[in-house]
Amino acid sequence: MFNKSIITLKKVSVLLCLCFILFSCKEDSVLTFTDTTIEKTENAIITISYPKAEGSEAVSKRINTAIENFLANEINMSEKRDKNLTLDEAVKGFDQEYKTFKEDFSDSTQEWEALLESEVNYESEHLICISVNSYLDTGGAHGNSHVTFLNFNKKTGALLKREDLLKDEDAFRAFVQPYFEKATQPISNDEEVQDLFFGEEFQLPENIGFNNEGVILLYNIYEIASYAQGVTEFTIPYDKAKPFLKIEL
Repeated sequence: MFNKSIITLKKVSVLLCLCFILFSCKEDSVLTFTDTTIEKTENAIITISYPKAEGSEAVSKRINTAIENFLANEINMSEKRDKNLTLDEAVKGFDQEYKTFKEDFSDSTQEWEALLESEVNYESEHLICISVNSYLDTGGAHGNSHVTFLNFNKKTGALLKREDLLKDEDAFRAFVQPYFEKATQPISNDEEVQDLFFGEEFQLPENIGFNNEGVILLYNIYEIASYAQGVTEFTIPYDKAKPFLKIEL
C-alpha cells in the first residue's frame, strides 16, 4: 500500500513537471512589443522610437538586434553599413559629427536632425512586419525621408529577404504591374511605364511589406520618377497575392 502511494505521488510529480514545462514553453514563445524611445537634443536633434520585442529570449534578441542595427545604420554617417554597429554608438556618432560640423562652420545656423519612427505594421502567427519611417536633415535644400519594411519570421526571429517572401520574383513582377499602372494613373498618352523607371522595364520596389489588408508595395522618393512624384504605395489583397507568396501569413 505504501509503495503504491509512492508510485502514485511520483506519477503526479512527473505530470506536474511536464505541465509546467509545456506551460513555460508556451508562455516563452509568446512575443509582445514595448514602445521604446531615445531622445537627444543637446547638440543634434535625435528622436528614435521603435518596438522592442519581449518574450522568447532567443527570438526576441534576434529581432531586437536586427531592428536596432538597422536603425543604427540609418544615422551612420559612414558610406558602408556596419553589421556590428549598436544604436547607442550610432547616436553618439551622429551627435559627434554634428559637433565637429559646428566647430568647422561656427557661423552656420544649420541644425542636424534625425527622426526615426518605427511600429509593428502587421503580426500573425508566422510573420511580423515592422515599418520604419526615417527622416534625416544634415543640410541641403531639404531633408531626406524614406520608408523601410523589415519582415521577420515570428518562429525564429530571422530577418526575411525577398527570396524568403516570393516563390517566383519574375511571376510576381508580372502580376504586380497592372496594380502599379492603376496606382500611378493618370499616365499621359505620351508617357509609358519605362518613363517612371528612367528608361528601364517595370521593376518591383525595394520595399515589400504587409498589413491587415494585404501585401504593400512601396516606392520611395527617387526610386521612381522624380522627387515631386513623392511616395508611390499600393496594397494587393491577400487572396490575390497568396499564390505568389512563399511565407505563411
